[in-house]
Amino acid sequence: MAVDTVTLPADEAAIAEAARRIGAGECVAVPTETVYGLAADATNGEAVARIYEAKARPGFNPLIVHVPDIETAKRIAGFKSETDRLAQRYWPGPLTLVLPHRDDSGIASLVTAGLNTIALRVPAHPVMRALLEAAGVPLAAPSANASGRISPTRADHVAASLGGKIGLILDGGASEGGIESTIISHDLRLLRPGPITPSRIKQETGLTITQAQGGAVEAPGQLASHYAPAKPLRLEAMAAEASEWLIGFGPVEGDASLSRSGDLVEAAANLFARLHEAEASDRPRIAVAPVPDTGLGAAINDRLRRAAAPR
Repeated sequence: MAVDTVTLPADEAAIAEAARRIGAGECVAVPTETVYGLAADATNGEAVARIYEAKARPGFNPLIVHVPDIETAKRIAGFKSETDRLAQRYWPGPLTLVLPHRDDSGIASLVTAGLNTIALRVPAHPVMRALLEAAGVPLAAPSANASGRISPTRADHVAASLGGKIGLILDGGASEGGIESTIISHDLRLLRPGPITPSRIKQETGLTITQAQGGAVEAPGQLASHYAPAKPLRLEAMAAEASEWLIGFGPVEGDASLSRSGDLVEAAANLFARLHEAEASDRPRIAVAPVPDTGLGAAINDRLRRAAAPR
């Protein structure tokens, strides 16, 4: 059944309304420093089910739980010295840790999709932090888009994907980061590339992060065809072919560009917005210029490969 979707500027009154709706078991869209999230009370199984329903999300793909601080995280999951070091260095921020789940955490079982681990993050965005404080509960919050589709970096992206399926969108402007959080397992494997790279972690903490091998889904964002537009997508394109909308990078101009200067930070921030533009165009296919597979480029290419995967 369709619902009326309201978008409100993320001021104090709107955050209070969002907290009220979360307390009533609803889910609301909220900005974070990575992408917009679809938040619900992580301790309420029915509320979490409404996230899956709104997103049409596969049941075996777990959700990230957002908490206000490390102390709350430690009541939900087990930490060892290495993961505690990561949390102390990068929280609040765009790092998700997949940790052993405590039996007495109070988190709804649907959140973990049957796994004995849980994905946790302490967000930095002031709107998400204010909502966590106002709601007073951990918030399960995957990206606020239909499952497998392009992640939203603005409130209007959320409305285009989930309008009629959720009641409230908090508009906090464009997401600063534009790409989802790095995910690292409790045994220091990289489960999903993101803004915080293994090389940065090595330099700043001395910890070595290894690349996870293929296998069972352990964390959000590991489905092969995740982050996909509704049109075929061709990678490593130096020029557009017939009927293609070309997303450029650096010297490859295209119809729109991730970054004309070749700046990977700018490209990450623009990635999903450019995919939305290409999907909304009148051309039936999308092409994307080569992006260096280093630093943030690895995370960008991870998203693009998933977007281009056969479905």
